[in-house]
Parts: sequence; structure tokens; C-alpha cells
Amino acid sequence: MFHRPFFASLIALGLASCSGDLSALDPAGPYAGAIANLWWIMLAGAGAILTLVLVLFGLVLFRPGFGRSLSVKGWMIAGGLFLPVPVLMALMTYGMAQGEYLIGAWQNEPVMARVEARGAMWRWDFRYPDVGSDVATVETLHIPAGGVVEVRVTSADVVHSFWIPRLAGKIDAVPGHTTVLRIKADVPGRYAGICAEYCGTGHAGMRFTVEAHTPETYRQKLTALTAEGPAP
Repeated sequence: MFHRPFFASLIALGLASCSGDLSALDPAGPYAGAIANLWWIMLAGAGAILTLVLVLFGLVLFRPGFGRSLSVKGWMIAGGLFLPVPVLMALMTYGMAQGEYLIGAWQNEPVMARVEARGAMWRWDFRYPDVGSDVATVETLHIPAGGVVEVRVTSADVVHSFWIPRLAGKIDAVPGHTTVLRIKADVPGRYAGICAEYCGTGHAGMRFTVEAHTPETYRQKLTALTAEGPAP
């Protein structure tokens, strides 16, 4: 028989899984926030449909004869259309609205900085063309906080996937092609990034760190990197 400590531990484990460096449910910017909100709304919608199904199931079990007033065809129409369709329509409308928000934000917000990210088995290299062609870092991406950063992503070998869960969605890094992702960190801090596409035996270790600085500190950091010389 289950006891209260078991349920308390279960709830604590569930809440802990919603935070952390690689949790998309612990957003640190508006783009990741829109994705997290969509996830929660989708979960609520799925919960609503599940609740309706369980209520009907319970009525059939504990109230004999409950469903006899409807024919089999009637149950198919009522249970397959009238119950889930309004919830699914609401979820689709909200999802499209969030998509329009992201597209609009990308088109209307000015870009504060541009960086280039290149995936290679099994690391990430970053360059900063706004500052100079000789400014580069390995496995650490520097960005200014509070502004939009445009990341141009490519790959040196196989398909990788560039993902900073707390700042934005993910995008594929394709050999010979450049894909564009925009990220934004609300406040300075350190954020974790990973390759989200299986790319070989070293995939699990293909991680990187994002350091978000104030705009003034960001420029100073890049100037210091320039003085140190290009990364290998």
C-alpha cells in the first residue's frame, strides 16, 4: 500500500524534472518561454481529454445502463467528435498563435549580435563576424543578454542539431547548408547547449556552454578574445 512519503517523493521528482540547465520547461528568454507555454497548454488539453474519457469509463462501470440511450454510431460521433474536437481546435489555435508570435518577433525585433556555429564530431565552434574573422571560441558561445542574437548554424561532417533548451528551440546543422536560429537571454548567466541529433559514438558528450553577458561586458570579452588570438 502506498504511503504519503511515496507520493511526496513522486511529486518532488516531477517538479525537479521541470528545471535545470537542459530543461525546456525552465525558460530564460521569450522564445523558449513561448515553447514552454505551448507545452503546458498541450499537457492541459491532453489532460482534459483524458479526464473526459475516464469520466465516461467510470459512468459505464458504476452506472449500469448509462450508455444504452445512445447507439454505437451515436457514441462514435459523440465520443469521437463532440468531446475531443473542441479541445483539439483550441490547442491548434493556441499553437498557431504562438507560432505567429515567434515569426513576428523574429521579423520585428532588431538583432543585437550575429554569431556562427559549426558542429563537428564531436564539438561546437563559434565565430563572431560582427567583431572580426579572427574571433572564435570552442564549446563556449558568448552572447549579449537582453537582445536578439542571430545564430547561423552549419556542420562540418554529418547532421547535428543545435539546441539551447532554456533560450530557444532547436535547429538542424546540415553539411553544406546554413540554417538560422534566433535566441534571446533575458538576463546574464550561463546556459547549457547540446546536440539534439544522434551523430555517432561521441554524441552524448557534444555539449557546449552559453555565457550571456551585459552588452558592455560582451564587447569587452570579445576584445579580450581578439587579443588572445583565434581559437584552434
